[in-house]
This record gives sequence, structure tokens and C-alpha cells, in this order.
Amino acid sequence: MKYLTFGTLIAVFEEIFGRALFWVMVVAAVVVTVAYLYVLIRDRAMSMRKFLWAQVSMSFGAMAAVLFVQLMTHSHFRDIGGPIDVIVLLGVAAMGAVGAAILV
Repeated sequence: MKYLTFGTLIAVFEEIFGRALFWVMVVAAVVVTVAYLYVLIRDRAMSMRKFLWAQVSMSFGAMAAVLFVQLMTHSHFRDIGGPIDVIVLLGVAAMGAVGAAILV
């Protein structure tokens, strides 16, 4: 893999998660994002109570995302080999936290 392209990333994610699961996750992410934007436009303001619950849910979303990726890749935490693995896991955790906050 000499160049990192969008097509290469899609192929890698389809290989990791399976074609069906990957596209179901993409569709779910789009649906949740559109629903969030709808609620934000409908309410015309952010509720601080909802914002607090979203922040509380972020840690659970981060843990769930990391565990989900570990389960899908059939790897363990003992397989972490270097700094790039830690960076990838932190990125997965960050995306899981943001996803949980948007979902809540």
C-alpha cells in the first residue's frame, strides 16, 4: 500500500468488519447525525440537561467502541505493538465518545 486513498480505507474497513456490517454502521452513523441535526433545528437551542447526559455517556461510548473494534478484529490489548496502535485506539475511543454523545 503505497498511497492512502479513500478507496483503500473503505476496502480495509470492509475487510475488518465485513462488507454488510461496515455499511450498516455507515448508514446508522448518517441516520443518527441527521436525527441530531433535526432535533437541534427543531429545539433551536441546546438543553443543558441533555448536554450533561451526553457528556456522561461519552466515557461509555469510548469504552464500547474500543471493545467493539477489539472483538471485530479478534485481537487483544496484549497485541498493541507500538505508538501507532495506541493512536488508533485513542482515535477509535474519541469517535465512540462523540458518537455516544450525539446519540444521547
